[in-house]
This record gives sequence, structure tokens and C-alpha cells, in this order.
Amino acid sequence: GAGISGAVIAERLSREGLDGIVLDKREVAGGSTSASTALLQYEIDTPLTELTKKMGRKDAERAYRACYKSIDATEKLAESLKIDCGFERRRSVYLASKASHAPLLLEEWKARKEAGISVKYLEKQDIEKRFSFSREAALLSDQAAQMDCYRFTHGLLQRAVAHGARIFDRTHVVKQDTNSKPVRLTTDKGNTVTCKQVIFAMGYEAQKLLPPGLVKMKSTYAMASEPLEKFPGWWKRCLLWETARPYFYMRTTQDGRAIIGGEDDDFRNPERRDALVEKKAKRLEKRFRQMFPDIALEPAYHWAGTFGETKDGLAYIGALPKMPNCQFVLGFGGNGITYSVIASDIIRDALFGKKNKDAHVFRFDR
Repeated sequence: GAGISGAVIAERLSREGLDGIVLDKREVAGGSTSASTALLQYEIDTPLTELTKKMGRKDAERAYRACYKSIDATEKLAESLKIDCGFERRRSVYLASKASHAPLLLEEWKARKEAGISVKYLEKQDIEKRFSFSREAALLSDQAAQMDCYRFTHGLLQRAVAHGARIFDRTHVVKQDTNSKPVRLTTDKGNTVTCKQVIFAMGYEAQKLLPPGLVKMKSTYAMASEPLEKFPGWWKRCLLWETARPYFYMRTTQDGRAIIGGEDDDFRNPERRDALVEKKAKRLEKRFRQMFPDIALEPAYHWAGTFGETKDGLAYIGALPKMPNCQFVLGFGGNGITYSVIASDIIRDALFGKKNKDAHVFRFDR
């Protein structure tokens, strides 16, 4: 895959001196990467309090801290590319969708503080001082960012090429013999690639290779405005999201646009998903205007994308027992870019035979 996950891995492994080829049946940075709204957060779709119940406190905190550190790693990687990929530090505000969610946010605040994560609890009056809307409670985090992941992906692949990687998009792999040594891949044109290891970074399309029930497919919808001169009522143009599931979220862009997303539903097929885009965009616009009545929003674009949702909100990174000589980088959930950066360490260590302290948190049999 030549989306953002494949690009992060290709850049890292080529920099480490490994000989690699990147294949994608679409164009570079197509698919889910081009649909991403690119909110970079350490916060996982599953709150730390809930994740602790699923996997225990030690591993839940490790997952959160890994995501926390990955924001800094992403910033360093973006800066090292020497191109403008729109990386900007932002604060993140996690809003209680209902008054009844305020106690849950208070518990979440305590859990994160105990895990060593810096976060602030906002009460109703704190929110009303900052925004044009009111909520009963929120969590304020300084560790967040936004970026143009399309440019970032191209920049990573350009550097991978400079380190010797070869990129072939519009190249459809129709057969893979992963049990052979070397592994053999065959394209629809009859060309073959032989290699020691295959890394699958195909997003939701990898589900056909996975055991059933691991991933639930979702459709998500987004819209972008025309550039805005002012953002009255939107404190520091922070990232905003909420406790309801599916959640409503928004950010701004380098050129002053508002990006708004949400309205997720179950994925059935691309045709049904795309037929709902206009209707969903109007709902997103309505929600925005209710929160920011003084912002002169003018819609410019709307689109849809498909993503995978796991039982705990975490990515799947690593090997499957039934597929030797293969590694997976599947950044499902709302943190795909964050997970890709974490995966670059895990996969690098796996290929070089080194132990990685975070690998077990994202393994398939967790």
C-alpha cells in the first residue's frame, strides 16, 4: 500500500538500509489517505478508563503513552522532510456531548493524570469563557496537531526513493504466495515480485486476509469550508471532538478552512456510502452553525471515506501465525497516522530481530 501507513514504513525501512518495493493498485496517497481529516491526537477512540477494563491498566496506559510520544515523533519526521506538509501544533478539547457524560470525563481525567499524561479538566464556566457554546465538561490536552497527510505521504515516499526504494502505483497484486521462500507476489499484468518479507499496509482492504470478526467497517463523512478570515467563538482554533459515538469532530487548516467530520454509519458498499454524502454534509453543517453561529461558514467540498473499527480502538501491528514472512500495519480507528508512526518502530524491530516494548499491545492476539 502507498497510503500514509505504507509511506511511513517505506521511508523508515529504506532509511535503515533495507531494499524495498512499494505497490498500490491505486495512485499514491489515494484511498483512505486522501479522505483523512488528519487530526493528530494521542487520544484513542476508546477512553483510557474503558481500555483499562479491556486489557488491564498497564497495557492500556502503555498504549496511551505510545500514542502520546508519537505526536512528537511525527513532528520531527515532518520537519525533517523539508517540505510544507501543513504540520501545526494544536490543542485538543474533548467535549461532553451530554451532561450525563461529565462524570465519565472526570474519571477519564483522573486516569490520564495517574498514567502521567498532562491533561486539564474544564468545567462548564471554563468552556463558556472560551467558546460560543456551552457543555457541562471537557478535557483539554496540549499534545495534538494537524497536518496535510497527502503532502506528507508524498514527501515520505520521495525520500524513500532517494534511499533506494521503488514505488509502483496502479499496480494490482492479484496473488500472493506468502508461505514460499522467497515470498512471491503476482500482479494483474503477470509481473512478479519476490522478497523475504511482505508488509501489508492496505487499510480496510486487508480484511480479506484476516480472521473474521477482527474489524468492523464504517463509513465516515466530512466537509471543508471556503477559507475563513475569522473564527469567533472557536478558542485558539483547537481540535474539537466529543464523547458521543459516533462522534462529531472538527479542525481548521493552514489556509483558514474549517474541516468538519462525523455522522459515521456501517459500511455496506461504496455506492450507498457516496449517495449519502450530500445529506450527511448538511447535517455536519447544521451542527457547526449551532456551535458557532458567528462564523461565516461557506461550504466548499464534501466527501466520504471508509475505515475499520476494532473492538478496543487500537491498531493491529505485527504478524499473523498463519502467514509467515508477513507483517501487518493496520491503523484502524481514528488514529491512523499516529499508529503508522508507532508501527515504524515495531516493524523495524521485528525485521531486525529486536524486542519492542510496545509490540504486544498491538498484536493480533492481544
